Amino acid sequence: MLRLTNILLAGTCVLALAACGSAEVASPGEGDFGGGSGGGGGTTNPPPGNGTPASDCPTGFANVGLIANGTLRVCQLPQQILGSLTVPLRAGTIYSISGRTEVGTDRGPDAAAPTPGSTQGILTIEAGVKVFASGGTDYLLVNRGSQIFAEGTATSPIIFTSRQNVEGATTPTSQGQWGGLVIAGRAPTAVCPVGVTAPNAACVGQIEGTSANYGGNSPADNSGRLRYVQVNYSGFEISPNNELQALTLAGVGSGTTVDHFQSYNSSDDGIEIFGGNVNLRYLVINGADDDGLDTDTGWRGGAQFGIITQKPTAVTNGSRGFEWSAAPSGTTYFAQPKVSNFTIVGRNAAVAADAIITLNTGTSPSIINSVFTNPTTSAAACLDIDDAQTVTNAPIFRSVYFACSRPYENDSNVNAAATEAVFINATNVNNTATGTSTMTAPAGATMTNNGLTFINGANETAVTAANAPALYPFFTSVTYIGAVRNAADTWYLGWTCGLAAGSTC
Repeated sequence: MLRLTNILLAGTCVLALAACGSAEVASPGEGDFGGGSGGGGGTTNPPPGNGTPASDCPTGFANVGLIANGTLRVCQLPQQILGSLTVPLRAGTIYSISGRTEVGTDRGPDAAAPTPGSTQGILTIEAGVKVFASGGTDYLLVNRGSQIFAEGTATSPIIFTSRQNVEGATTPTSQGQWGGLVIAGRAPTAVCPVGVTAPNAACVGQIEGTSANYGGNSPADNSGRLRYVQVNYSGFEISPNNELQALTLAGVGSGTTVDHFQSYNSSDDGIEIFGGNVNLRYLVINGADDDGLDTDTGWRGGAQFGIITQKPTAVTNGSRGFEWSAAPSGTTYFAQPKVSNFTIVGRNAAVAADAIITLNTGTSPSIINSVFTNPTTSAAACLDIDDAQTVTNAPIFRSVYFACSRPYENDSNVNAAATEAVFINATNVNNTATGTSTMTAPAGATMTNNGLTFINGANETAVTAANAPALYPFFTSVTYIGAVRNAADTWYLGWTCGLAAGSTC
């Protein structure tokens, strides 16, 4: 009954905006906030919008007041988006989400037979648009059968951020100030009922941090496109081990595009993928308090070109560059994550549990053309294999360069000798276990975070690259390892923040 009431109220706001907020009065949680709070002490980036606020909001949005010292009109998205809604770029306008903001209703696992009474939503966000949220329970959810088309450009990215950031109250350590983006699809997952083997439309899971369902049996399911998008200061712990991260992809199919995406200072993971077959390209994940790229429940897709720079310190132990899990216990639909051309710079971890790469529960990964390094004083290894099934599944490592305080974790799950045997077996070639990193930082970079060192040096450049398309057709051919070939390779600039001199988020 409460859910229906919220939907009806959202619909009323669309039909009668005047009833949902005037030009001068802010609704609870949004609008004209003053100085903001909870973002740390001191301003490192000035409030945006030094001009005149727009006088109104587009049709379909609630006018909830002003922000940034009265320079921007706040136009709030409805909490339930049914049919098509476009978020236009307008002078003097910023957009907000409040609470659980849904695109469509869950249409079920079968595209050929949508759930009776369900409705598709299609959300389009124009290049250059900025959207903010105010608290941990504010997040955007794209339900199964619906789509988001958030397509920025190299010079006009789409930015999702926090209220505190808009008010200029964030610092380089701020995090966890709102929920994040969640996309649910109908691609296969390993979460199955007893007696059912994936892939199967009956294999459906519930997304961490939400009550939304994901999964089905449509590997090429299309949830839309994310291109040139930032998600900043996100992540929120709903309850222990039940968190929102910057971007959650759950059962998302290969028909979906994720291309040029940045997560900055998530309080949980940068990106977490639950099952599905989605592919990703050109990723920047910096400052995540937990893992950079976390995968669960049978993801069988690929990612190419990624920079992950971990925080120098993290709130909790268990902060890894990759944490890859395959499937629930007793399931044989093992994950098959494939990555090429990643550079991960780990933190100065105080405990061994923070290995840059952690593989468990029978994951069957392929990692090629990539560089992993952490400070020589770090207690963490480059690679930790945590179970015998993962060893049996024969992980692929080719043209991989380790420059860590030690290459392998030596614990009671799988010891260092057994881990080394995987890394250097007869089919895993051109690997370096005990290298010395010669990577450099971008020209002019002034931030002290050690994670800025990700441009290949002579030692990394000397490694012969593996044939990426031969491993996975989604990959493009390369002649180098790592995410960034040399100083002239600047794919990460322009649409990101916090990586170049003077660039703050």
